[in-house]
Amino acid sequence: MSKKVDLKNLDFNNIGSWPQQAKIVFCAFVGLLIIGLAWYLFISDKTAELESLERRESELRADFEKKQGQAANLNALKQQLVQMEAQLQQMLRQLPSKNEMPDLIVDISQTALATGITNELFQPEPEQPKDFYAEKPIALRMVGSYHQFGAFVSGVASLPRVVIMTMHDISLKPKGSANGGQPAVITADSSALELSGTVKTYRYLDEEEVAEQQKAAQAPGQAAPAQAAAQGGA
Repeated sequence: MSKKVDLKNLDFNNIGSWPQQAKIVFCAFVGLLIIGLAWYLFISDKTAELESLERRESELRADFEKKQGQAANLNALKQQLVQMEAQLQQMLRQLPSKNEMPDLIVDISQTALATGITNELFQPEPEQPKDFYAEKPIALRMVGSYHQFGAFVSGVASLPRVVIMTMHDISLKPKGSANGGQPAVITADSSALELSGTVKTYRYLDEEEVAEQQKAAQAPGQAAPAQAAAQGGA
């Protein structure tokens, strides 16, 4: 039978003289202590990092699968983009050109007169170029009946050239007399309505105009470095 180890009689300054059983217990205790310290100092901090990396892996995997799906459809998307650009160019070509714009404005004015509308004001304003088109504002004040205005819109829609018009700050009200606000009558059976505001019609920019637009847009950015260099030299 093994003898019971008395801890009080163990000399910690001379561990080599301990009984074999005490040495085994002591070595096991030291081993567990080392393992515990190693876990606390090195491994426990890495656990949180591992969890973070696992979450990052899941996010990257999901992002990869998404991009992989997009890459698989890349050729089809490119073909659709080419088709959409071709359709856009075709639609732009249906808008009036720079040379056709004056005649178009005349046609719009004549269409209004042909329906019986009175043009009290029909004043084209300067063009406002955009990225690939230009808009032409027209300040107007027209007098006519509800049905005449409907006929005017229908007449503009039937013009040979595609006409896009948008209305801004439009006011439609009965045409008052000069002395009291009673509606004026311009026909035997309909009251006069006054339509005032601004309409905008659009035309496409040709290649030269688009190039000028791009050059003008880049000019301010190019002037700034040159000005800074000049100030630095001064």
